[in-house]
Amino acid sequence: MEKLTPFELILKTLKEKSSMKQDVYANTLQSFKILKASAKQIAADFKGEVASIDKRIAIEYREKGEFEFGLRVAGDLLIFSMHTNIFEFDKSHQIWRNSYVKEDHSRSFCGIINIYNFLNDSFTYNRINDVGYVIGRIFVNKENHYFIEGKRQLGFLYNDFVHAVIDEKAIKSVLESTILYCLNFDLFTPPFDSVKEVSVSDMQAASESMQIKTGKRLGFRFQVDSDEVD
Repeated sequence: MEKLTPFELILKTLKEKSSMKQDVYANTLQSFKILKASAKQIAADFKGEVASIDKRIAIEYREKGEFEFGLRVAGDLLIFSMHTNIFEFDKSHQIWRNSYVKEDHSRSFCGIINIYNFLNDSFTYNRINDVGYVIGRIFVNKENHYFIEGKRQLGFLYNDFVHAVIDEKAIKSVLESTILYCLNFDLFTPPFDSVKEVSVSDMQAASESMQIKTGKRLGFRFQVDSDEVD
């Protein structure tokens, strides 16, 4: 086999890898656009129904730019954010164990859509010390196959990378599962020992920026939240 020159190797890499990454990016962006549209529709569908139950409950879609949007569901705020770069998995990741990726390693390159869960009040009252959690990461490849790394139902319902193809139906299902998860992920009182001492400066600043930190699992690492179904 004839040895390629550096110039030819660069062209070959651009053709095989860079073009493939552009395909992955295009698929991820299209999926994100569908995700936005689906979130808007869900907010519209639930708004009237929820108002008839209790007008104090808010369901609201929030546009935040091309690569980010928010979905408020009662006291929770879900933020969906698409990363603009393409990633490959570490060789220790379980994705390398399936035949789908072994047959074509370029299938392992994925775009990422992150799903965050915050308390809506954290943004309403500018509580900049409050914490949120990554509850799921959607991975999309060049063939529109996808899977999700996430907590509970997000992790075990959407992990068939070999067969699952992302489309409007799949995205709606992911959104519904995400909403159900955050509604059942309740605010816990932090351990007493973690809040029994408060500085004077914290109290003085509390009226301006609510310095006392709040989070659904404050005082615990997110990983300790069980993946088992209650």
